[in-house]
Amino acid sequence: MTQAIVVGAGPNGLAAAAALAREDVAVTVLEASERIGGGARSADLTGDGLVHDECSAFHPMAAGSPFFASLGLERHGLEWRWPEVDLAHPLDDGSAGVMVRSIDATAEGLGSDGRAWKRVFARAARSFAELGDDLYEQITHVPRHPIKLLDFGLRAAAPATILARSWRTPQARALFGGVAAHALTRLDLPMSSAVGTALICACHRFGWPVAAGGSQSIADALASVLRQHGGTIETRARVTSLADLGSPDAVLLDLAPDVAADICAGRLPARVERAYRRYRRGPGAFKVDLAVAGGIPWRNDTCKLAGTVHLGGGFEEIAENERDVNRGRMPQRPFVLVGQQYLADPSRSRGDVHPVWTYAHVPNGFDGDAERAVLDQLERFAPGIRERVVGTAVRATRDLPAYNANYSGGDIITGANDPWQVLIRPRLALDPYATGIPGVFICSAATPPGAGAHGMNGRNAARSALRHLARA
Repeated sequence: MTQAIVVGAGPNGLAAAAALAREDVAVTVLEASERIGGGARSADLTGDGLVHDECSAFHPMAAGSPFFASLGLERHGLEWRWPEVDLAHPLDDGSAGVMVRSIDATAEGLGSDGRAWKRVFARAARSFAELGDDLYEQITHVPRHPIKLLDFGLRAAAPATILARSWRTPQARALFGGVAAHALTRLDLPMSSAVGTALICACHRFGWPVAAGGSQSIADALASVLRQHGGTIETRARVTSLADLGSPDAVLLDLAPDVAADICAGRLPARVERAYRRYRRGPGAFKVDLAVAGGIPWRNDTCKLAGTVHLGGGFEEIAENERDVNRGRMPQRPFVLVGQQYLADPSRSRGDVHPVWTYAHVPNGFDGDAERAVLDQLERFAPGIRERVVGTAVRATRDLPAYNANYSGGDIITGANDPWQVLIRPRLALDPYATGIPGVFICSAATPPGAGAHGMNGRNAARSALRHLARA
């Protein structure tokens, strides 16, 4: 029987393993940690019996993943839950930009900028399920929906600073800017609108749901599919070299390029090793998880209903701070993402004490303490929050690689989203999943279509592996 080994049990490694197992390949997944999930893990971090997501938290792209849909993950325990408000972005005057699944309701809330919001996003949002056929693929594929892809691409290719001129009100501009900042790149660069445009369109098509019980449920459902098809998972199984793996017919690496280069040392073609070693990293994250009695006392009432809240002030402030972190400078008031997953999934709370998930954008390799900066940003828009905090867990930027070896320098999206790497990653190749070693493939978030717990990188790499196996 054909045998494959997958190194790494994050969503992409598990997705690759499930895709292979469904084709009657005998698959073993090796995970260095004691728990599967990679960035999709959940735990009681503050010791209060709460459920905190350890990294990945909200899943518009996963909810729309065609591969996840094909697996029927709901039969394996995955349940999506939606907050009443998907996203709020408060401003210092007490107002907020607000996004909900309905683009009409979002536009109405944006007042005079509502028509422009719909003009930019409505067509792509309506067809986002079909667009996914192209957006989840590598850049060299033949588009299935070329006109729709071109329409989307014209907006995605623009610098966010240019696309933001579509709106005049500070609420609409900040709302867009906060979503664009998910790319962790300078907002004045070409392609810096791509991630934000995709996330906004995905929200208006699928919403920004959470996984009931925590993001760990995504990994657990994928593991269930794998085991149903005969696959196995071994935890605490650290791989340091391809020689550790024996002679399987295929190897898939859910690893960042530099980590893959270490494991494949001496085997990679020189040009591939150079590309993997030169792969550029993005800024880091500094994570602060809180246990909050009574929830966050937001000044803006809509924020009390929002699953995700972006703290960064107006568009210009966001752009300046993202420019700073990409140049290695720590902002005084960094962009902070806040997750109130318990609003959609009350099972994560214990009585009136709720888990609050936050992280700040910081320079790659930041070795300082950003906890105070995170709390200051919360206090800026929710005065009195400090008095409600009854538990805190900090995972500093320097600690993130120990949590996940792919997160070098605290880079949780596994690679800079600069104009080149948005389109071409991890290297220029007709098959970006192939490593140049026969039968060895890379399937991490460093491959197309990029970061997210949607499993499409793994599915795509598995298809490359299956083509190789068919030729062998």
